[in-house]
Parts: sequence; C-alpha cells; structure tokens
Amino acid sequence: MSEKKTEARFIVASNRLPFVLARGPDEEWTIEAGSGGLVTALLPVLRNRGGLWIGWPGTWEEVPHLHELMGRVGKELGCTFRPVPIDQDLYHDYYLGYSNETIWPLFHDLQSRCVFEPHFWQAYMEVNRRFADEIARRVRPTDFVWVHDYQLMMVGEQLRKRGVTSRIGFFLHIPFPAPDIFMKLPERQTLLAGMLQYDLIGFQTQRDRRNFIQCIRLLTKNIRVRAVGSLHRIWYEEREVDVGVFPISIDYRSFHRRSEEPAVREWADEAKAALPGRALMLGLDRLDYTKGIPERLRAFRHLLRSRPETHSRVNLIQVVVPSRAEIAGYDELRTEIEQLVGAINGEFTRRGWVPVHYMYRSLPSLDLLGYYRAADVGVITPLKDGMNLVAKEYCACNADGKGVLVLSQFAGVSAQLGRHSLVVNPYDVEQTSEALYQAWIMPVVERRERMRRMRRVIRRQDIFWWVNAFVRAAIDRHLEDFPVLEEFIPEMMD
Repeated sequence: MSEKKTEARFIVASNRLPFVLARGPDEEWTIEAGSGGLVTALLPVLRNRGGLWIGWPGTWEEVPHLHELMGRVGKELGCTFRPVPIDQDLYHDYYLGYSNETIWPLFHDLQSRCVFEPHFWQAYMEVNRRFADEIARRVRPTDFVWVHDYQLMMVGEQLRKRGVTSRIGFFLHIPFPAPDIFMKLPERQTLLAGMLQYDLIGFQTQRDRRNFIQCIRLLTKNIRVRAVGSLHRIWYEEREVDVGVFPISIDYRSFHRRSEEPAVREWADEAKAALPGRALMLGLDRLDYTKGIPERLRAFRHLLRSRPETHSRVNLIQVVVPSRAEIAGYDELRTEIEQLVGAINGEFTRRGWVPVHYMYRSLPSLDLLGYYRAADVGVITPLKDGMNLVAKEYCACNADGKGVLVLSQFAGVSAQLGRHSLVVNPYDVEQTSEALYQAWIMPVVERRERMRRMRRVIRRQDIFWWVNAFVRAAIDRHLEDFPVLEEFIPEMMD
C-alpha cells in the first residue's frame, strides 16, 4: 500500500470499546459489535482507513485468545481495536468512583451527590496514563487523535508528556458546570490545565462552552480568549486551543427508515389498539437521578388531580433502563420511582384504565421503535443532560408528524429543538403538568408544524454532520480526506 494512503489515520479513544465481550454457558468468550450513536458515526470513518479504536474491553477478567477475537471483529469492521486493561479495584475507583460519583454529579449540577475521595483521583489518573501509553505506542505525527468524554479528560496532557505532537481533539458528551459549581472540585486547576493540552475541545451547547471559558478565566493565569469564526481560541502558555460547540445527533435516516418498516408499523398499531381512545405519553430513560423521573411522575400525578377530564384518556408509559447498579443511591432511586408509580396507580386506576404503565428493562429494537411511533407525546424532562438523543430519536420516528415533544430546558437538545417543543422547568411540577395538558389538547395542524420543523433540524444536523463538523474544526479536513485502503489488515496485539 502506498505511503500516501497511510500517512494520516484516525485514532479514537473512549472508555469502552465499541463491542460487547460476553462469556457463554460453555465458558467461551465471544465479541459482538455494539450499537449507538458514537459507533454508528465513527466506524465508517475508521473502516478500511487504518483506523484504531482504543478502550477498555468491558471486563477485568483475563480473556483467553483476546487478540484473536479482536483481530476477527477488527477484520469484519475494518479497523484495529486495542484494549486498555483495567482490573476490578481500579475500575471501581476510576469509573464508579471518580468518573461517576465525582465528575458525573458535579457536572450535572448535583454536587450534593458528589463523593470526593483522593484515591478516586489517583485511580482516574492511572487509567488516563494507561490510555495515553497505548495511544503513544501507536500514534504517528500525521495522525488525528479524538478522545471522548469525561472519563478521559486527562489523556491529552499525558500524551503531551510523552512527546506526542499529533493533533488531539476532545469532546465532552456531558454538560460542563458553571464556575461556582466547578470550584468545588478539589482537582479543578489540574483538570483545566490538562484539558488545555488538547488542540480542540468540543462541547454540546453554547452554555457549556461559556461555562468552560468562565472557569478558565477565573482559575488560569496568563490566558487570552478571542472569538475566531465559529470557535473561541484560547492562548495558554505557548499553546493555541480552539473551543467549539458541536451538538451530537443521531443517524436520522436510519431511524426514520426503520420506523417505517411493516413490523414496526404493525407493533405501533397494536399498541394503540390495546389502549383505545388514549393519548400515549412516553418517558424513556436510563436509571439515573439526572433524568428527573420522580419529578415527571409527580407532574403526571398533578395532571390527573387537576384535570379530571384526562382520566381514562391518557396513559404515561415510563420505561426505565437499568444502569450503574453498583453505584450507591441507584437502588434507592429505583425504589422511589416504583413507589410513585404504585401510588399513582393506586389513587387513579379505574376499571379498564391503569394510568402509568411502567417497565424496568431494556427494550428490543422493535419495541423501542414501536413506542416512538405510537406515542402521542414524548416526555423528555431531565434535570440536566448533555444532549439527550431520545428526544431526537422520538422525532425521527414520528412519521405521521402528530407527536408533541415536552422538553426540559436543562437538556442540551433544547438549544436545537426548544423553539418547536413545549419547554419546561422539570422542577416545576405545575408547569410540567400544564405542558402535558397542552400537549394533549394541541390541534393536529400545530402538532404537525412543530414536528416538521424539529425533524428538519435533526435531518440536517445528523450524526455524520457532527463528525464532519468536529474533524473540520480540528484539522481542516473532511472525512473523505482519510483515504480507503486497498487492503486492510488489523494490527496484531503485542
């Protein structure tokens, strides 16, 4: 293969590799390709271009013949996967500890839930060093390295310490907090200085970028910040760092196409027929205190109490997907949700009508798309969210255009869809209840116009637009500039 075709590669680093390692009943390990927006967006960029994806393989157990398994899936997907080993104790302190009991609640403005333990930070740095070691062994000066999310914020600094001169970008998928909240982090200055070792830092919203720049100005000496086109440029020591806003999205065409499949249409029709004459209001969330599920349930209860005409005519379908069961507080949250569901159903259930249909499980693809298509109202009311792609998925699957989106003002997606949805403060039970009522009585003409405009935004700024926008800002290149190789052979593990 020619040098021209191998001179520039795309290297992705994320907490998890984009596949699932599973051990069957016969104790044999298998690998299945994962799904989700990041996988959908980035695999085509890496495929057959010599690309690398670096991450934790999803288990701390020793996996026999791991290199063969990864080589096989790498050949199928057209890129090289490199595992970063993390043992169980380190995983606990780095991922469950610093990432999800310190950074996650703090960056979601829920500092009362934070746990500040020095050994959590030490574990976090150790894992970031391991990622940097793996990247540094592979990277060439012409490569572009793209690091993802809050678990790996210090990888850029560790790469610079190892003498890596390649362009390095970082994208934060969760919100960035305002200075008065960020100041509570013991490692705040170290973390900011580390982030300034990237060449491009991407955020979901203007608010997140503004918060970051305010923190930089407050906590970092001898910096200058100036708007340069759509970016903000920071001059720090001898470095220039660009900071941009790149709202992540979904594969709109894929969701729309799949929602039109006969099996999905039939499923949605059956769901509507099973609840005749009812408006279906859909909440779909991971089990997490940032999602505002108890607040949503209280707002729905207020709707039923204040608007008796809704009785037997509306249903809330609340799906909660299990998540992070190892973290303290999540079991209590599940108990609170289930007690609220029981209390609402106990108060309002009538013959032939149970107001809340509650599920605690992951949904198969057919059920998920069917609910998106069947729901008259999508209820997306997190207390804080970086983006929230469920809102975009719901709109993409709303083929008849009659759905209404009730949306939290604190979800990143409200910056794009807020003008055409019913925006609420999820802490305000009465306001959210009134929005649910307005969604229920909204005329069809208005529903369709609002949904048409939201779908247009998502269609234009889809997941591939997001990747292209970030890569263009980082290295002034398009995806097509990473050439496809005539033959791709995944690198073997050491």
